[in-house]
Amino acid sequence: MVLANSTINNPGIILAIIVGVAAAIAIIAFIIYKILHPKLKSEKEKPSEEQIVKEEMERILKPIEDDDVAEKVNEYKEDDDE
Repeated sequence: MVLANSTINNPGIILAIIVGVAAAIAIIAFIIYKILHPKLKSEKEKPSEEQIVKEEMERILKPIEDDDVAEKVNEYKEDDDE
């Protein structure tokens, strides 16, 4: 009983237990990552570069809904062409 009580109160033992539990969690997480990562990577298809560019252009360049503004933009474009 005395030996058990002094072991629990020893800060070195407590630190070793905490580090051991953290290491076990890290190893388990690493193993799970290594097992699941190839499956997740193969399921997800990468879009083509053309598709990415098209989506970005559609996201950035939105059509002008206001007629007055559309006319001004067209006039500005015509002035630039001259």
